[in-house]
Amino acid sequence: MSKIIVIEGTDCSGKETQSKLIQEKLTKLGYKVVVFSFPMYDTPTGKIVGGSFLGKPEISKSYFNNPSNVDGKVASLYYAADRLYNIKKIEEYIKKNYIIFFDRYTTSNMAHQGSKIKNKQERLNMYKWIEELEYNLLGLPKPDITIFLHMPYKEACILKQNRTYLDEVEKNKEYLINSEKTYIELSKLYNFNTIECVKDNKIKTIEEINEELLSIVLKEIK
Repeated sequence: MSKIIVIEGTDCSGKETQSKLIQEKLTKLGYKVVVFSFPMYDTPTGKIVGGSFLGKPEISKSYFNNPSNVDGKVASLYYAADRLYNIKKIEEYIKKNYIIFFDRYTTSNMAHQGSKIKNKQERLNMYKWIEELEYNLLGLPKPDITIFLHMPYKEACILKQNRTYLDEVEKNKEYLINSEKTYIELSKLYNFNTIECVKDNKIKTIEEINEELLSIVLKEIK
Protein backbone atom coordinates (compact mmCIF):
# COMPACT_ATOMS: atom_id res chain seq x y z
CA MET A 1 0.00 0.00 0.00
CA SER A 2 1.37 3.40 -1.00
CA LYS A 3 2.12 6.03 1.63
CA ILE A 4 2.61 9.77 1.13
CA ILE A 5 4.89 11.37 3.70
CA VAL A 6 5.56 15.10 3.68
CA ILE A 7 8.72 16.59 5.13
CA GLU A 8 8.31 20.24 5.98
CA GLY A 9 10.73 22.52 7.77
CA THR A 10 11.87 26.00 8.54
CA ASP A 11 14.80 27.60 6.73
CA CYS A 12 18.05 25.55 6.92
CA SER A 13 16.34 22.56 8.57
CA GLY A 14 17.79 20.22 5.93
CA LYS A 15 14.59 18.96 4.29
CA GLU A 16 16.29 17.88 1.07
CA THR A 17 19.22 16.23 2.85
CA GLN A 18 16.91 14.35 5.22
CA SER A 19 14.63 13.22 2.39
CA LYS A 20 17.54 11.74 0.44
CA LEU A 21 19.04 10.07 3.50
CA ILE A 22 15.75 8.48 4.58
CA GLN A 23 15.27 7.22 1.01
CA GLU A 24 18.68 5.50 1.14
CA LYS A 25 17.95 3.86 4.49
CA LEU A 26 14.48 2.62 3.58
CA THR A 27 15.69 1.29 0.23
CA LYS A 28 18.34 -0.76 2.05
CA LEU A 29 15.55 -2.14 4.24
CA GLY A 30 13.76 -3.34 1.11
CA TYR A 31 11.11 -0.66 0.66
CA LYS A 32 10.22 0.95 -2.66
CA VAL A 33 10.83 4.66 -2.11
CA VAL A 34 10.77 7.80 -4.23
CA VAL A 35 11.33 11.45 -3.28
CA PHE A 36 9.82 14.51 -4.96
CA SER A 37 10.87 18.04 -4.11
CA PHE A 38 8.52 20.98 -4.66
CA PRO A 39 8.75 23.24 -6.54
CA MET A 40 10.10 20.96 -9.28
CA TYR A 41 12.54 23.48 -10.69
CA ASP A 42 13.45 21.34 -13.70
CA THR A 43 9.87 21.38 -15.04
CA PRO A 44 8.10 24.28 -16.85
CA THR A 45 5.93 25.23 -13.87
CA GLY A 46 8.85 24.88 -11.48
CA LYS A 47 10.92 27.22 -13.62
CA ILE A 48 8.13 29.78 -13.44
CA VAL A 49 8.14 29.57 -9.64
CA GLY A 50 11.92 29.54 -9.34
CA GLY A 51 12.60 32.17 -11.96
CA SER A 52 9.69 34.50 -12.70
CA PHE A 53 8.46 34.41 -9.10
CA LEU A 54 11.44 33.78 -6.77
CA GLY A 55 14.21 35.05 -9.03
CA LYS A 56 16.74 32.26 -8.57
CA PRO A 57 19.77 33.34 -10.67
CA GLU A 58 20.31 29.92 -12.24
CA ILE A 59 16.81 30.20 -13.79
CA SER A 60 15.90 33.86 -14.38
CA LYS A 61 15.23 37.20 -12.73
CA SER A 62 11.98 37.65 -10.80
CA TYR A 63 9.23 39.82 -12.24
CA PHE A 64 8.41 40.94 -8.70
CA ASN A 65 10.39 43.50 -6.72
CA ASN A 66 9.86 41.49 -3.53
CA PRO A 67 8.23 38.02 -3.85
CA SER A 68 7.66 37.80 -0.08
CA ASN A 69 5.23 40.74 -0.34
CA VAL A 70 3.09 39.22 -3.11
CA ASP A 71 -0.53 38.59 -2.09
CA GLY A 72 -0.79 35.15 -0.48
CA LYS A 73 -3.50 33.85 -2.79
CA VAL A 74 -1.63 34.97 -5.89
CA ALA A 75 1.58 33.29 -4.67
CA SER A 76 -0.31 30.13 -3.70
CA LEU A 77 -1.52 29.67 -7.26
CA TYR A 78 2.05 29.49 -8.60
CA TYR A 79 2.99 26.69 -6.22
CA ALA A 80 -0.30 24.83 -6.59
CA ALA A 81 0.06 24.93 -10.38
CA ASP A 82 3.48 23.29 -10.11
CA ARG A 83 2.04 20.43 -8.05
CA LEU A 84 -0.90 19.92 -10.39
CA TYR A 85 1.32 19.98 -13.49
CA ASN A 86 3.52 17.22 -12.07
CA ILE A 87 0.86 15.07 -10.39
CA LYS A 88 0.68 12.42 -13.12
CA LYS A 89 4.25 11.22 -12.51
CA ILE A 90 3.42 10.95 -8.81
CA GLU A 91 0.23 8.97 -9.48
CA GLU A 92 2.30 6.33 -11.28
CA TYR A 93 4.25 5.68 -8.08
CA ILE A 94 1.04 5.59 -6.04
CA LYS A 95 -0.25 2.81 -8.33
CA LYS A 96 3.01 0.88 -7.79
CA ASN A 97 2.64 1.12 -3.98
CA TYR A 98 5.74 3.21 -3.38
CA ILE A 99 6.46 5.11 -0.20
CA ILE A 100 6.46 8.66 -1.54
CA PHE A 101 8.25 11.51 0.20
CA PHE A 102 7.46 15.13 -0.60
CA ASP A 103 10.13 17.65 0.31
CA ARG A 104 7.62 20.50 0.84
CA TYR A 105 3.98 20.30 -0.18
CA THR A 106 0.63 22.05 0.36
CA THR A 107 1.57 22.81 3.96
CA SER A 108 4.47 24.93 2.68
CA ASN A 109 1.93 27.09 0.91
CA MET A 110 -0.03 27.39 4.16
CA ALA A 111 3.04 28.33 6.20
CA HIS A 112 4.62 30.83 3.83
CA GLN A 113 1.44 32.53 2.68
CA GLY A 114 -0.11 32.46 6.14
CA SER A 115 3.00 34.15 7.53
CA LYS A 116 2.04 37.31 5.63
CA ILE A 117 -1.20 37.66 7.62
CA LYS A 118 -1.11 39.18 11.12
CA ASN A 119 -4.77 38.62 12.02
CA LYS A 120 -5.19 35.06 13.32
CA GLN A 121 -8.70 34.47 11.97
CA GLU A 122 -7.70 35.72 8.53
CA ARG A 123 -4.65 33.46 8.68
CA LEU A 124 -6.82 30.45 9.58
CA ASN A 125 -9.08 31.34 6.66
CA MET A 126 -6.02 31.30 4.38
CA TYR A 127 -5.13 27.79 5.56
CA LYS A 128 -8.65 26.61 4.73
CA TRP A 129 -8.58 28.37 1.35
CA ILE A 130 -5.34 26.63 0.39
CA GLU A 131 -6.68 23.25 1.55
CA GLU A 132 -9.80 23.79 -0.56
CA LEU A 133 -7.73 24.86 -3.57
CA GLU A 134 -5.18 22.06 -3.58
CA TYR A 135 -7.03 19.06 -2.17
CA ASN A 136 -10.62 19.65 -3.24
CA LEU A 137 -10.57 21.85 -6.36
CA LEU A 138 -7.33 20.50 -7.85
CA GLY A 139 -7.68 17.00 -6.44
CA LEU A 140 -4.11 16.65 -5.19
CA PRO A 141 -3.52 13.66 -2.89
CA LYS A 142 -3.53 14.24 0.85
CA PRO A 143 -0.48 13.03 2.77
CA ASP A 144 -0.70 10.23 5.32
CA ILE A 145 1.59 12.10 7.71
CA THR A 146 3.50 15.37 7.79
CA ILE A 147 6.84 15.63 9.59
CA PHE A 148 8.03 19.10 10.61
CA LEU A 149 11.74 19.81 11.06
CA HIS A 150 12.01 22.83 13.34
CA MET A 151 15.24 24.78 13.02
CA PRO A 152 14.91 28.03 15.04
CA TYR A 153 15.72 31.24 13.18
CA LYS A 154 18.81 32.03 15.29
CA GLU A 155 20.46 28.69 14.50
CA ALA A 156 19.33 28.91 10.86
CA CYS A 157 21.31 32.14 10.53
CA ILE A 158 24.45 30.31 11.69
CA LEU A 159 23.98 27.58 9.10
CA LYS A 160 23.13 30.08 6.38
CA GLN A 161 26.60 31.62 6.62
CA ASN A 162 27.87 28.69 4.52
CA ARG A 163 25.50 29.39 1.61
CA THR A 164 26.94 31.02 -1.48
CA TYR A 165 23.61 32.48 -2.59
CA LEU A 166 20.32 33.49 -0.99
CA ASP A 167 17.16 34.28 -2.96
CA GLU A 168 15.01 37.30 -2.05
CA VAL A 169 12.81 35.32 0.34
CA GLU A 170 15.80 33.76 2.13
CA LYS A 171 17.23 37.24 2.75
CA ASN A 172 14.05 38.55 4.37
CA LYS A 173 14.47 38.32 8.17
CA GLU A 174 10.91 39.34 9.09
CA TYR A 175 9.42 36.93 6.57
CA LEU A 176 11.49 33.99 7.85
CA ILE A 177 10.68 34.71 11.51
CA ASN A 178 6.96 34.95 10.70
CA SER A 179 7.16 31.72 8.66
CA GLU A 180 8.69 29.91 11.63
CA LYS A 181 5.84 31.09 13.88
CA THR A 182 3.29 30.01 11.29
CA TYR A 183 4.86 26.56 10.90
CA ILE A 184 4.66 26.08 14.68
CA GLU A 185 1.01 27.14 14.60
CA LEU A 186 0.27 24.72 11.76
CA SER A 187 2.09 21.87 13.50
CA LYS A 188 -0.31 22.20 16.43
CA LEU A 189 -3.43 22.70 14.34
CA TYR A 190 -2.76 19.76 12.02
CA ASN A 191 -0.89 17.47 14.43
CA PHE A 192 2.41 17.35 12.56
CA ASN A 193 5.10 15.04 13.86
CA THR A 194 7.66 17.60 15.03
CA ILE A 195 11.41 17.03 15.21
CA GLU A 196 13.34 19.71 17.08
CA CYS A 197 16.66 20.28 15.30
CA VAL A 198 18.22 22.03 18.29
CA LYS A 199 18.67 20.55 21.77
CA ASP A 200 20.24 22.35 24.74
CA ASN A 201 21.25 25.24 22.44
CA LYS A 202 23.17 22.86 20.19
CA ILE A 203 22.26 21.98 16.60
CA LYS A 204 21.71 18.25 16.23
CA THR A 205 23.75 16.35 13.68
CA ILE A 206 22.22 15.27 10.38
CA GLU A 207 22.33 11.66 11.56
CA GLU A 208 20.65 12.43 14.89
CA ILE A 209 17.78 14.15 13.11
CA ASN A 210 17.53 11.35 10.57
CA GLU A 211 17.32 8.67 13.25
CA GLU A 212 14.31 10.47 14.72
CA LEU A 213 12.83 10.80 11.25
CA LEU A 214 13.35 7.09 10.52
CA SER A 215 11.66 6.12 13.78
CA ILE A 216 8.55 8.14 12.91
CA VAL A 217 8.40 6.81 9.35
CA LEU A 218 8.81 3.15 10.32
CA LYS A 219 5.88 3.42 12.75
CA GLU A 220 3.75 4.75 9.89
CA ILE A 221 4.66 2.20 7.21
CA LYS A 222 4.84 -1.02 9.24
